[in-house]
Amino acid sequence: MSAPQMLNVQINGEWKQFPKGTRVIEACAQAGSYIPRYCYHPKLTSPGNCRMCLIEMGMPKMGPDRKPELGPDGRPVINWIPRPQISCAQDVAEGMGIRTDSPMAQECRRGVMEFLLINHPLDCPICDQAGECKLQEFSVEYGNGGSRFLEHKVKKPKKVAVGPRVTLDAERCVLCSRCIRFMKEVPQDDVLGFVDRGSYSTIAAHPNRQLDSNYSLNTVDICPVGALTSTDFRFKMRVWFLKETKSFCTSCATGCNTVIGSRQEVVYRQTPRENNEVNSVWMCDYGRLNFHYLHSERRLSRPAVKGEAAAWPAAIAKAAAELRSVPANEVAIIASGSMTNEELWLTKKLASVLNITLHDIVPHIEKGDDLLLSADRNPNTAGAKLLGVSSSKLAEIAQGVESGRIRVLLVLGEDAAGISLAKLKSLVTVGLLPSAATEKASVFLPSAGFAEKRGSMINVKGRLQRLNQAIQPPGEARDDWEILRDLIQAVSGANGVYAIEEVFRQMAEATPALAGLSLSKIGDLGVQLKLE
Repeated sequence: MSAPQMLNVQINGEWKQFPKGTRVIEACAQAGSYIPRYCYHPKLTSPGNCRMCLIEMGMPKMGPDRKPELGPDGRPVINWIPRPQISCAQDVAEGMGIRTDSPMAQECRRGVMEFLLINHPLDCPICDQAGECKLQEFSVEYGNGGSRFLEHKVKKPKKVAVGPRVTLDAERCVLCSRCIRFMKEVPQDDVLGFVDRGSYSTIAAHPNRQLDSNYSLNTVDICPVGALTSTDFRFKMRVWFLKETKSFCTSCATGCNTVIGSRQEVVYRQTPRENNEVNSVWMCDYGRLNFHYLHSERRLSRPAVKGEAAAWPAAIAKAAAELRSVPANEVAIIASGSMTNEELWLTKKLASVLNITLHDIVPHIEKGDDLLLSADRNPNTAGAKLLGVSSSKLAEIAQGVESGRIRVLLVLGEDAAGISLAKLKSLVTVGLLPSAATEKASVFLPSAGFAEKRGSMINVKGRLQRLNQAIQPPGEARDDWEILRDLIQAVSGANGVYAIEEVFRQMAEATPALAGLSLSKIGDLGVQLKLE
């Protein structure tokens, strides 16, 4: 593939080179000159309707021979256009000149800000967008110190449910059209549009429609002001109080990169994080909102033996005794495709120590789409296959349990739904929430949720990604890998490992696809593996 043609462009007096096809607004950003914008978004088309990105621009001055006139420095002399130009909807050109902070550009920005603020409500202290609002930031940086507007502001509808998960405050809308373009171009659900004219213009869903797409909350992410807000997150927490943790979504095999917003051991929201190899800058509503179970009132947070609370050492000892109480061919393990690679590795190691050959994960297949939602709702099916925990023996395990041939069952992160457990001698479960399995468990061991632990998973495209801990597990719940390590120690008497990095190291040494990697080397954007 040939290298792109490089073009010479002057930005604020300095000549730079950019590939052909680079947007002017992006070229300026790469040169260190940020241009404010409302309607422009790098992943959407550019309508050029907010006019906040106006700049002063020029092209080479041409001589009688139709060649650029050169100055003393040997560079083209710029013939500056006497009117401002938008920078978001045009590409750089050879010899182009750009001034991002000239008196003309400054005056244009002040004018645009004044128009945008004429009818904007003065409710910044109670606006849910405070702390993330570009109108607020740009009004300070580029606007006037006072207002010349003396008339009454136009009133528009407030707290409008445009969809089941999105709330609209029309007075705050700056008509940037980002939400309209996103719905039309990304999920291809052309449900939003402008209605009315002039100062009374606002966005609305088309007649007899709602903004009910599984990707509707992306419009909240890209809204530069407080017009579109998440009904789930609305007025729950000020964003500047949130601790942000880079992670990824575990609701399906896509593994969209996320930022988990938490405070005082409570997760308040998940938002998408840019990773062009996985999810661009988007994520689905299903995955985004699938975290409330972490704080459910039903959450189990204490070990139990036969339904009675127990201390961890006693519970581990009892679980180990149950796993060793019958021959290995009468013991089976049902694991989960939601477990991390480290947890699956230790599961395989536990099976090896006990000589257990019957082990598998439970598949969770539902309807997916052509964008980001995978039909495989297990986030780490690929990891289970790579590490040999997925062995296509689930039907054999279920039949063995129901016939009484399998007498002891270890269930990790699943509820064993659809399997009759009546003939089991002993059932050991590890999980978060009550289920058919936990209710009948001889021993229950409370574990951590996706936001409460560290580890790695492999998505449907073979990308190894890192899960980071945002909050602590509740009560006495513990990280799954620590529970499995203690079980291995209890049944074998061997020394265990005391850091998850050591677990990954052992796993990488024994798995060719992970050779040379470590948790830290995975990085924030993951590593593409070569899987057979």
